[in-house]
Amino acid sequence: MAERVHQPPAKRLCCRPGYGAACRQGQRAAGAPCGGGGSSGAAPGESSKTQNPETLLDIAARRVAEKWPFQRVEERFERIPEPVQRRIVYWSFPRSEREICMYSSFNTGSGEESGSGGESADETRLPFRRGIALLESGCVDNVLQVGFHLSGTVREPATSSEPELVCNVSVSFDRCKITAVTCSCGNKDIFYCAHVVALSLYRVRKPEQVKLRLPISETLFQMNRDQLQKFVQYLITVHHTEVLPTAQKLADEILSQNSEINQVHGAPDPTAGASVDDDNCWHLDEEQVQEQVKLFLSQGGYHGSGKQLNLLFSKVREMLKMRDSNGARMLTLITEQFMGDPRLALWRQQGTTMTDKYRQLWDELGALWMCIVLNPHYKPEQKGFWLRQLRRWNSVDVCPLEDGNHGSELTNLTNALPQGPPGNPDSLTRPHRTVFTRAIEACDLHWQDPHLQHIITEDHYANYCYHDNLSSSLFDGRGWPLWHEHVPTACARVDALRSHGYPKEALRLAIAIVNTLRRQQQKQMEFFRTHKKELLHKGITSVTNLEGWVGHPLDPIGTLFSTLMETGRGGEDGAAALLDFSGSPGSGRRTAHPVLPVERFLEEGESFMSLAVETALIGLGQQRVMPDGLYAQEKVCRNEEQLLAKLQEVNLGDALVKIFRKQAAFLLEAGPYSGLGELLYRESVPMHTFAKYLFTSLLPHDAELAYKIALRAMRLPVLESTSPSGDLSRPHHIVSVVPNRLPRWFTLSHIETQQCELASTMLTAAKGDARKLETVLESIQKNIHSSSHIFKLAQDAFKIATLMDSLPDITLLKVSLELGLQVMRMTLSTLNWRRREMVRWLVTCATEAGVFALDSIMQSWFTLFTPTEATSVVASTVMSNSTIVHLHLDCHQQENLANSARTLALQCAMKDPQNCALSALTLCEKDHIAFETAYQIVLDAAATGMNYTQLFTIARYMEHRGYPMRAYKLATLAMTHLNLSYNQDTHPAINDVLWACALSHSLGKNELASVIPLVVKSVKCATVLSDILRRCTLTTPGMVALHSRRNSGKLMPLDKAPLRQLLDATIGAYINTTHSRLTHISPRHYSEFIEFLSKARETFLMAHDGHVQFTQFIDNLKQIYKGKKKLMMLVRERFG
Repeated sequence: MAERVHQPPAKRLCCRPGYGAACRQGQRAAGAPCGGGGSSGAAPGESSKTQNPETLLDIAARRVAEKWPFQRVEERFERIPEPVQRRIVYWSFPRSEREICMYSSFNTGSGEESGSGGESADETRLPFRRGIALLESGCVDNVLQVGFHLSGTVREPATSSEPELVCNVSVSFDRCKITAVTCSCGNKDIFYCAHVVALSLYRVRKPEQVKLRLPISETLFQMNRDQLQKFVQYLITVHHTEVLPTAQKLADEILSQNSEINQVHGAPDPTAGASVDDDNCWHLDEEQVQEQVKLFLSQGGYHGSGKQLNLLFSKVREMLKMRDSNGARMLTLITEQFMGDPRLALWRQQGTTMTDKYRQLWDELGALWMCIVLNPHYKPEQKGFWLRQLRRWNSVDVCPLEDGNHGSELTNLTNALPQGPPGNPDSLTRPHRTVFTRAIEACDLHWQDPHLQHIITEDHYANYCYHDNLSSSLFDGRGWPLWHEHVPTACARVDALRSHGYPKEALRLAIAIVNTLRRQQQKQMEFFRTHKKELLHKGITSVTNLEGWVGHPLDPIGTLFSTLMETGRGGEDGAAALLDFSGSPGSGRRTAHPVLPVERFLEEGESFMSLAVETALIGLGQQRVMPDGLYAQEKVCRNEEQLLAKLQEVNLGDALVKIFRKQAAFLLEAGPYSGLGELLYRESVPMHTFAKYLFTSLLPHDAELAYKIALRAMRLPVLESTSPSGDLSRPHHIVSVVPNRLPRWFTLSHIETQQCELASTMLTAAKGDARKLETVLESIQKNIHSSSHIFKLAQDAFKIATLMDSLPDITLLKVSLELGLQVMRMTLSTLNWRRREMVRWLVTCATEAGVFALDSIMQSWFTLFTPTEATSVVASTVMSNSTIVHLHLDCHQQENLANSARTLALQCAMKDPQNCALSALTLCEKDHIAFETAYQIVLDAAATGMNYTQLFTIARYMEHRGYPMRAYKLATLAMTHLNLSYNQDTHPAINDVLWACALSHSLGKNELASVIPLVVKSVKCATVLSDILRRCTLTTPGMVALHSRRNSGKLMPLDKAPLRQLLDATIGAYINTTHSRLTHISPRHYSEFIEFLSKARETFLMAHDGHVQFTQFIDNLKQIYKGKKKLMMLVRERFG
């Protein structure tokens, strides 16, 4: 709290016109201890050591102190005896530590009041815990109660970093509530500081040690004029630096006849208690609440701000549960700050959505307002005030929408109610529903329905003579009460009752709602059985409830589940207190008459826990439409997972297994009303996650039922093409993308993952059971449309089938292979970055399955693989030694497998010679006929379908295998496709050209003579040509010739063919390159150019008249490029 150092102004004016000197005679001076004066009863902080009953005075004073403002007491009675005043003042201070704890810490518990230990390190830093520590260490002193004002000093012990601090603390209170606090520590926070806590708890625990004085106005009234003057003068003397200017100002005003102060009867007294018009509520620093919320919002979810805001919401719920009016007040302050968040306008302007965590905070805000307006004992003026506030916020443009998208056109939640006025007409015409729309609609609800009142207030409310023959019956066939209302609205009532501290009433209504749901489920199943043929013939379905209960903004199933589970665990207290609806709507009176246990409305062997579990199963199995918008769809998934996480904490005993079996049968047979029924709406929320939980829960107890549930849940009709009417056979596969439809399924990826998880769970469980594995495989192939998910299932099945500690499961291995083959077919013509991994895995799986599987995939390779994959991965792996060793193949099996691989290789080479020819040659090496066939395929494709790089590669392979003439032929074919320009002296094909020339030179003069014209035609780069020329002149042709050829043993002359042609081409290339380089040469390249000319001279000099040619060439350059003086000077220096 932002405790102020100055005292708050007095709330009312005090005077005592009825008192005279006679009245004051005999009255005792104010100075008795707080616990003294007319009471023999034990104080709240004491144990009842004496067994004396409370006096009538204390009983009456306590009741008055709780309910009446002290001004009303003074106005009603002309004279109030001092002992009576003392007891009223005494009992006006709060007697429970629970509220003090609530206003000084985020979390409260059963142990808070006693201040017991065991708290965590975080809890020790809470003001409440620190206050207890200060109190117990004797740091509270000088405690004085003057009327309705408590003051004292609290000493904060010195630490290693801080000196000792003495704080002056004062607390004002009224009707057992602290209404104002002040502390000199200057603490600024939402909560009371530890010093206020220490002083307050001192008064609660040690009232007998607190000196009590009547209000200061009473004390002043007992003084005569001299005493009053002495009192004032002493007061001014002690505090002259602080109060002297104020004292003089007041004196001037009092002495002035026409001053404002003299126009008012009486004078203010800060210790005199509250006036009639004052609100009776605990002190809440509104400014600090606003500042803290604004700070948390500005942090944008960082530094734990989201957690802090959630704690504030929890504090609001805690206040509501204590029926503290500050709950609504605090929520109003929080909402104002949320509505003023500048990010709302920014997001709207940019068209972006708010973050998920921030969106959840808005949801909680809307839910809390729903609880507040559904307060069963609201006052009409309060409801009107809240409604005006909500409508004002609702009308703001930036107010967040309920579904985070643009709101679906849902009907008003009061339209189907069996009571009350029609729904708010404004909400029917609004284009969008905001987070406040439901709270606005809830303002039209009331609690005056007689049947509803009986359900809530009576444990024994039943009608055993009632005939259950109508869909809207008030009782079921057992005579137990039902409550027919829009389910989320009815559950919102339950949440409101719990939130406002009526757990028993919430439980009664929850049981009535669950019984209604069970009866409705039974009726729906009977209806479907009666009309099953007609509905199946139509082959269409409609969802009965557009608003699904799981993922709903009001979380109806979660509310029912929590209410029943908390009762089953004994988590709710105060269950003996009951609501009394017999008075006016604002009465809120409570009675404490004994009641029959509410367990009478449970079946034999049933418990609140089992009822909670059954409720969750009903809600999770409901067939409902996937909502619009990313956030709403994510919320459906999140709420389902949260509810399932709670269910998984429950241990399944025999009673719960019985409920699981019953609900599973209902869900399978309920037709269009169940997400697991035979008829499924195309855009229904899938049941994969729920079915996985049911499957694992039922499997140990009823395997057949578990598989029925899981297999039925595998459906995902939104990804299936629409079947003709009446055709309920296997749907057609379509690609795994969202069709052109509204709304878009933003969570489709998550949904498909859950579908895959369900299938994987079934595969694991079905290991060793061939019939079930076949059924699961069929379901996967029918319902899963994503290649990546089918691939994952194939991998999972393979891992399970080939566990290290057991023999391979052949059936499961076949399932894995079948799924892998399906993946190959699905991804053959589409781009998939995991395709290479998939192909390698499939070959591994087929190898594990045996030689037949390998042969099969090679026989049908064109439906599974590309030619490159088939040769480079599939056939190569099959022909490897490791595969042969792994499969333990005999010679005959090896030969058959090799024949299949060679056949595959030749087929691939025919289809894609560019990428498969080399692989085909490699695979066919050991079979002469196949090898020749592959070579012929290469020759046929060389003219048109292959580039020089591929041909050079195959040519080098041929030379390596010992076929130089074939290599020569392929090299000459490659040269015809090559073209090297004058400046491509680093081209990757240069090495291939040099190799081809070296190969030709080694074969003989004729081969070299044949290849040189091709070189001259294809290569225009002078340095490459000169390199070839030098290599040809170093050795005689045919030095390494094969096939018994004889070489001449003489070097080839440069002035005769074929080298003469190569020399002329090289000189010409140097001349052309020189002119090309001089066109755009820069000074920084001059030295490099001179070196180039030096290499050119070496080539020129190889000719018979080379010296003359080079001299003429240099002279021409000096004449043509004489403008480049510096360059020509360098040329003359080097070449003359």
